[in-house]
Order: sequence, then C-alpha cells, then structure tokens
Amino acid sequence: MTISSAQISHQVGTTRPGNPALVSSESALQELMDASAGNYKYSVEDYFAHPQSADFQLSPNGSYISFRERDEHGKSNVMVREVSTGKTTCALKETENIIIGYGWASDSRLLYMMDDGGNENYHLYAVNTDGSGNIDLTPYEGVRATILKRLPEHREFIIVSMNRDNPQNFEPYKINVNTGAMVRLYENSDLTNPVNLYDFDKDGNLRAFSRMNNRKEMQYFYKSKDAKEYSLIKTIPWYNKFTILSFNYASANPDEAYVLTNLEADKARIVLYDLKAGKIIREIYSNKDYDVSNLSLSRKRNWEIDYIDYEGEKHIIKPVSKHFSSIYKQLKKQFKGYQFQIAAQTENEEQYLVKVSSDRLYGRFYHYDRKTGKTALLCDLMPQLREADMAVMRPITFKSLDGLTIHGYITLPANASKRKKVPLIVDPHGGPHGIRDTWGFNPEAQLFASRGYATLHINFRISDGYGLDFFRAGFKQTGRKIMDDLEDGVHYVIDQGWADRENIGIYGGSHGGYATLMGLIKTPYLYKAGVDYVGISNIFTFFDALPPYWKPLKNMLKDIWYDLDDPEEAKIAKEVSPIYHTYKINAALFVVQGANDPRVNILESDRIVAAVRKKGVEVPYMVKYDEGHGFQKEANQLAFYKAMLGFFSLHFNKPAPIILDDWDVY
Repeated sequence: MTISSAQISHQVGTTRPGNPALVSSESALQELMDASAGNYKYSVEDYFAHPQSADFQLSPNGSYISFRERDEHGKSNVMVREVSTGKTTCALKETENIIIGYGWASDSRLLYMMDDGGNENYHLYAVNTDGSGNIDLTPYEGVRATILKRLPEHREFIIVSMNRDNPQNFEPYKINVNTGAMVRLYENSDLTNPVNLYDFDKDGNLRAFSRMNNRKEMQYFYKSKDAKEYSLIKTIPWYNKFTILSFNYASANPDEAYVLTNLEADKARIVLYDLKAGKIIREIYSNKDYDVSNLSLSRKRNWEIDYIDYEGEKHIIKPVSKHFSSIYKQLKKQFKGYQFQIAAQTENEEQYLVKVSSDRLYGRFYHYDRKTGKTALLCDLMPQLREADMAVMRPITFKSLDGLTIHGYITLPANASKRKKVPLIVDPHGGPHGIRDTWGFNPEAQLFASRGYATLHINFRISDGYGLDFFRAGFKQTGRKIMDDLEDGVHYVIDQGWADRENIGIYGGSHGGYATLMGLIKTPYLYKAGVDYVGISNIFTFFDALPPYWKPLKNMLKDIWYDLDDPEEAKIAKEVSPIYHTYKINAALFVVQGANDPRVNILESDRIVAAVRKKGVEVPYMVKYDEGHGFQKEANQLAFYKAMLGFFSLHFNKPAPIILDDWDVY
C-alpha cells in the first residue's frame, strides 16, 4: 500500500476521550508555565527541544550515514548523507505523528515505525533513501506490529509480529520490504495458552517458541533440524528466564544456542546450551551482583563473541574477542571517564558509529575507522549544554527496613552542601517490573538541578537487573514495601545532609505516577507536592482496561500486583488504590495525561482529579489529545516541563499542609 504524507497524519476525532470539562483551562496552565520563568542560564528548551541532529546510523555497506534532523517546526526528519560526496537527502519528513524509530533494511531502503497519536498500534513502513517508494508494510486498522527479526542474510525480507487475526495473540509474518508481500509463518490460535515469543534463526526459520501454560508457566518448544515437530523441552515459572539470544552458528552442532537464564542461579547469566540434549554446555559469562543482559556476535569472523554487556552501577562492556578487545582498548583510552557504546557498524565490521556520553554529557556521535584507529566527531547532540555546568549523578546504596540492599542515584545541584540543603524531587520509575533507573545523562534531573533541586532515583525491590530474589521480593508489594523503599531512600538522602526535609516533592510516570499518589497518601508528612504523570489511581479499573494484547499476561500481573479474584488480595488492592484514599491527600497535586494512552486509561486521571478537587484541593490537570502513555511531541513536552517547574516553584518553601489522618499500617 503506497502512502502519502497526508495519509499518515493524525486525524483528531470529534469526540474527545475522558471528561474534557475536568481539564484545566489554557490560561490556568499558562500561569503554571509562567511561574517557571526566572533568570536561569539554561531554558527548558535547552534540555527538551529535539536535538538539531540525532540518531545516527550506518547503511550496511557504509556508503550512507542516516540521521534525524530537526526542522524549524520541531519535527525530526530522517536524512541520508552519501559518505563519498557529502550529498544529503531528506528521505522522510515527520508529519503530525511521531516517527517512533527507524533503521536500515538494505543499502537502498529504510524502515520506520509510527502509531496514531500515541495509541501504540504501531505500523511498520518502508521508504527508499530518496524518499520514493513509501509503503505501509502492515496496513491494518487497530493492529499492533513490531519487528521480530531482521535478516541480514536476506535483506529484502523482515519478520514482523502482528495481532492481525486476533487482538490478543501475535503471529509472525515474513514481509518483503520492497513490495509488502507477506506470509504468515505460524498460526497462534490458542487463546488460553498463546505463544508469546518466537525464535528464528538467521535464515528466517522458526526454530523455537515459548508459550503460556495455565497462564502461569512458560513452556519452551524446540525443533531440531532433523525433526518434523516441535518438542516441549522445558516448563518453568514465568518469572524465570530462559531466553535464546542467538543460535551458535560457529558450531557443527545445530542445536547449540547462547541462552540468557537465571535457572540454577539468582543472577541471569549467559550459557552455551544444547537445546536438543537439554543441558548446559558451559557458562559464557556471569556477574555475582547484576543480571547479565546481552552479547554481540561477529557475522564476519565466524560468529565469535565480540563482547558481553549489562547494566551494573554503570553500563558495563566486557570485551571477549581479540578483534573487539583492540577496538575497546582504543576507545577506552580516547574516551576515558565516559561511557561509550557501539551504535552501528558496517557489514564488513570496518566502520563503526560510537555514541559517547556520561552523567554530564548528553551525547556525541563519532565515526570510528578500525583500520586507521581514528575517530571523527559527527555531532554533539546538545552543544548548548556546557558539560561543566551539568550536575553529577552519584550512585548510592542503602539498606531497606527489612534488610534488602537498595541501589539508586542522587543528582545534586552545584549549590548543594551540608550547610545548604536543597529541595528534593523523588522520581520513582515506571513498571514497576522489567525496568530500572540507570546512570547517565538524565534531562529531567539536569533540568531540576539547574533550578536548584536534587533528584532521587531509587531501584526499589522488583526493579530489573538485580537478580531473581530481588525481583520476587517486590511481588504483591506495590503500594506497600515498594513505597517503603522509596521512603527509606528519602530518609537516607536527608541523613546525608543533602536534602531540605521541609521541601520534598515526588514525581513519576505510569507506576511512578501511582507511586506519587501513594506517597501523598501513605506518607503525607513527607511530601510538599506531587506530579502524577499518566499514573494508575485504581488497581481494579486498571486491570479492567488492559489492552487486549495484555490479557494473556494477566496472571503474571496478578503476581506482580494483586490477584483481584482472591478476597484477601482484593482487600489489599483496595487499601493501596489511591482512589479510595483521596481524603488523605493534602499536599499540592498536578495531574498530567495523554488522552490516547492504551496502558493507563485517561479515566484513571479523570477520577483522581475529580475526587481530590471534591475535597477542596486545587488540582491542575493537563491533557494532551494527541499523546498516549507519555508525551512524545516537542511542543507538548516543553509545555509539560514548564508547567511542572512552575508547580514545584509555587509549592516549595510554602507552609506544610495539615495532616488529616495517619496511614493505616497493615
């Protein structure tokens, strides 16, 4: 299906989601934004306007470098530069909908993804480097498409996952990126025990898959090359890891694979595994403190391992091959004190794009030539932010009340000292599972630091990367011990003499928005103000409104949150659902929502705003009708951050609210 720019523009419907009458007026929100004004060296735009150039990538043969370039309207278009001539062409103009991501399909064709106003029903498109031949490869209304497998050995094809035939179940399709012709590769028709993960080899053959069993276990099926049917090789609890990272193409044994697993160990490790024999051949890499996450293989050098990487206190790269060890040594020497990662490389593995960053540097892209060992700066992504002016992000560790070791990060403004304690903003991450906060440049924390505020990020129990025991310690603790971890972190920071205990705010998105509401309820004496960004206010209605493709995972969510079919757990869920305790919210509250959010329905925000206002507390409410689960568009992001800064500036250094009631301990 050939498309035009007009066809991919978002069409705003006549009926707006939620209750528009609750949304604050433009003038009221403008007053909040105006309150953020001041004589500051850096503006909100300096931190959150899209970079002039970003997202650099190499074509497979290295003839072209692609990148996103911001135009005068704040749109990030996809540009292609011919390396030999320097000639630059606009391959794709961003219109009303955001280009979520893009990449190279072949040396002459690009892939990109968009949804409609943040609804997360992603479509995959392909376009030529000169902007011609723009087609929607997944032209189905209400369908969500994601890339399952790129096929460098067969670049005219890609394997895509879509819920085309049933909104709950995803099936794999092999699609021709030039014509859009597609073939379904496996029928996933079992609604009770659906397949949730497919493993294809480099030639596009489906070698293995995993599926839910009784909605609680994961079953792994594998078909060896001489077999006609898939055989069940493993059944494990859903929370254990057994993920095929890659088949071992260097081996004469076709059943070997590199597997990421936490079976027989607390921390996830990479092992070489015989899928047919069902046994570990040897361990490739493990770390006693952190989950390992990935490995990189060389297609050119007979699939040898180049490096292992994972998140520790900072991002860790462990070189393995002699080839990559040489590259790593050179880059480490040149970029001492900085993090760097391989952003792209050519098929012949001679040309690399390297992204360099730190907690004080947003990022720079360099072109690295392996033969000469030389690097050339391509772009400083945010040259307006002087590195010396940025705040330091410090890793911290403390003990929870029940003895768990909790990791996190504190970003302190330059004026913070034991003699000058500063306001603190606690920023709990989303999820709460499958994610963690990491060390590096955080625009939000840097913006807050520029206004004299410290920012606290805490990887509370259930956060990703710290092992199975730590993960499971957070099961059914949403709103309870997870909140205790946040509170313990705040008291740790206060005890260090960094934070002004009279001026503490809390802000977060998704689960972080939920944690904001629960913080204002559970520890009303602790927080002066809170910003709830696309947050859950009622666990019951959150479960009721799950998108169809999350329904097969509902029992997993029951382990993480609560089993609402169990009377005792339903009672706890009510005790930790903010909507039932709004009478305890006395601190200032600002609520922000994307109207098209498929994960946290707009009614979650509507209801909390209406309930808190009913008790006489003023609640500014910002809704963007062209956004979903978090704002993507530049203008909306700028408005949000200006309003949030204004909100905190109005409420810090004001008298503390009167506490009406203490939190019931259970």
